Amino acid sequence: MMNLKDKIVLITGASSGIGAACAEIFAEAGAKLILVARRQDRLEEIGRELKEKYSCQSHLIRLDVRDRDQVAATFASLPPEWCAVDVLINNAGLSRGLDKLYQGNIDDWEEMIDTNVKGLLYVTRSLVPGMVARDRGHIVNIGSIAGHQTYPGGNVYCGSKAAVRSISEGLKQDLLGTAIRVTSIDPGMVETEFSQVRFHGDSDRAQQVYQNLTPLTAYDIAEVIFFCVTRPAHVNISEMLLVPTDQATATLVHRRTP
Repeated sequence: MMNLKDKIVLITGASSGIGAACAEIFAEAGAKLILVARRQDRLEEIGRELKEKYSCQSHLIRLDVRDRDQVAATFASLPPEWCAVDVLINNAGLSRGLDKLYQGNIDDWEEMIDTNVKGLLYVTRSLVPGMVARDRGHIVNIGSIAGHQTYPGGNVYCGSKAAVRSISEGLKQDLLGTAIRVTSIDPGMVETEFSQVRFHGDSDRAQQVYQNLTPLTAYDIAEVIFFCVTRPAHVNISEMLLVPTDQATATLVHRRTP
């Protein structure tokens, strides 16, 4: 098992959900964290909590990964003690709506593509050259079952996650011959803020997604990410699809009678 003591782990979308769960699990292992998100108040709260619980060192960055120039400038100006990122977790992502494509909201499309695909690319392009120069590192991209199976109304979101899957495969090929590992973690149903965001804050509709079944939790995903990152250096878990026991495919789930 790889020791993460004092390794630098950078997590995008770190203010909630899978990102926040990763922050806790990696902090407990003694890693130093660069936490990136749009919500500064949540970052500061998480940073304080991790400092109190684990004496974790953290560097907090308020950043929208969709902003190409801001991403480039931010990572080019990291303090020297935070430059050598060992693990990059590209977690920032979202879904919007479940409309048929010909009825879709173009603003929603652009937000998904700009965050899920272009944001991931901007962050990766900024940080991976340093990993190559040091000949060490691990990139973990958070994909989705939606990148494997398209479902009704998922059109653009599924397309964006299929892109993450292809980008991960391509990056692994490009890094062949280096010591850098690439992993795509592709969850099924996870109860986070995901459905709240998808339905623009409609809590009732969001709750129905997980009604009468047991979904995965953010910590379930974070533990799998931690497992992948801590394998011996010669082991690369390229792709992992994980779903709750109550889910068989993107659309086939078992709901218990209340």
